[in-house]
Amino acid sequence: MAKVELKQPIVDEIASHIKDAKSAVLVDYRGLTVEQDTELRKQLREAGVFYKVYKNTYMKRAFEGTPFAELDQHLEGPSAIAVSIEDVTAPARIIVKFAEKADKLEVKAGIVEGQYYDVNGVKELSAIPPRDVLLSRLLGSMQSPITNFARVVKQIAEKKAEGGEAAPAAEA
Repeated sequence: MAKVELKQPIVDEIASHIKDAKSAVLVDYRGLTVEQDTELRKQLREAGVFYKVYKNTYMKRAFEGTPFAELDQHLEGPSAIAVSIEDVTAPARIIVKFAEKADKLEVKAGIVEGQYYDVNGVKELSAIPPRDVLLSRLLGSMQSPITNFARVVKQIAEKKAEGGEAAPAAEA
């Protein structure tokens, strides 16, 4: 069996993971202890992020013709890739936070929704909260004016029910 035939299933595996990926972060994991690596993998898995170490040549082949091809320039030395299909900032957020404790973990670069980010860009992305947190903040900010309006209307109705004259609402 030729070497190419042995490599193809691995290249196909990588390609299948990045096919629908919204984001991917490339890291150099050299120097992590077994405990650190296990903990990182656990955190990524819990967030629905696929993480695996591959040979650089396999990743280069799988990245061909995709937005992830921009990561080729960083495929030197030991490389692992963290891929997310749902939460676009999860790989960056988890890896950057983890790297604060495990200084041997080195972020190389990332791709988020087809856009290339260098190390600093990945660090900036890591500050963006998960989608569900952003949505709940948005909902909270949308509900606040409605809640305040409802409270004022209720107070006016209560005043009128008491027989008092409703005071005009102060304009904001």
